[in-house]
Amino acid sequence: MSTQATTPGSGSAPALADGLIGVAIFSGSLPATRLALADLDPLFLTCARAAIAGLLAAAALALLRQSRPARADLAGLALVALGVVVGFPLLTALALAHVTAAHAAVFVGLLPLATAVFGAIRAGERPAPAFWLFSGLGSAVTIAFAAGAGATPSLLGDGLMLAAILVCGLGYAEGGILARRLGGWQVIAWAALLSLPLTLPLALLCRPAQSGTVGAPAWAALAYVSLFSMLIGFVFWYRALARGGIAAVSQLQLLQPFLGLGLAALVLGEAVEGQMLVAAAAVAACVAGARRFARPGAPRLRIWPAPRRPGPARSRP
Repeated sequence: MSTQATTPGSGSAPALADGLIGVAIFSGSLPATRLALADLDPLFLTCARAAIAGLLAAAALALLRQSRPARADLAGLALVALGVVVGFPLLTALALAHVTAAHAAVFVGLLPLATAVFGAIRAGERPAPAFWLFSGLGSAVTIAFAAGAGATPSLLGDGLMLAAILVCGLGYAEGGILARRLGGWQVIAWAALLSLPLTLPLALLCRPAQSGTVGAPAWAALAYVSLFSMLIGFVFWYRALARGGIAAVSQLQLLQPFLGLGLAALVLGEAVEGQMLVAAAAVAACVAGARRFARPGAPRLRIWPAPRRPGPARSRP
């Protein structure tokens, strides 16, 4: 499979579709992690999901005969590995031992803003000022909605989740940059493979002493976060960031808590309240506004009509 350089913003509709698929896959990560932690140690869960992803990535890279990344890309891949392969999974697993998945969703609402900030720092993206307004409003609506879902504060859990959001935002932004040169799935594959010498020995060392005590739901949750959260989701997500721009596409993550609740309603038959629909509509409007003003040359947001400039005076005959 050939890798071609991608220009940000070339094909916004395909980028939007890829981003929505990635967000839909990621929406199941926190509930699956919470389910796996019922029987598995947080360190083992983190290392096992990364090791499984690394082994699958190694097989895919070898099977498709992908060329090795340039030496200049290794530092960026290390940041991706630190952020999304090891950092975010480990920190969220530790945090979910102290807070609920609903409470963790409060901090996930900050992830689009963190990704956009790191995109501006690392990729040099300069969205219009109105972008930050819509991004901040979307984050506020998402946090307010998630906070109303029965969240219980925890100093340690909150600190771990905040650290998870920061390292994940950095990993997303760095991966979006690399995906323009390496390709979407290649970035997460090389990052997972780069982490394998660390994650595989730790996974074997921290494995459960008696695997028979681990229930089937925990193993199924481990399979989900290993295959979908660590690999398949990033195939779509990094490709979306590369094609649509880090700042613009990152705002799709604002929909993640609502997609998770919608998935629960579809699979588990849970009721969808009207408050969720109103909040989701408000967030969707913020996402649309942020994407409109994500480009440096985007039109400025005008709240008041611009005053008319007087034309040149006409000379009387």
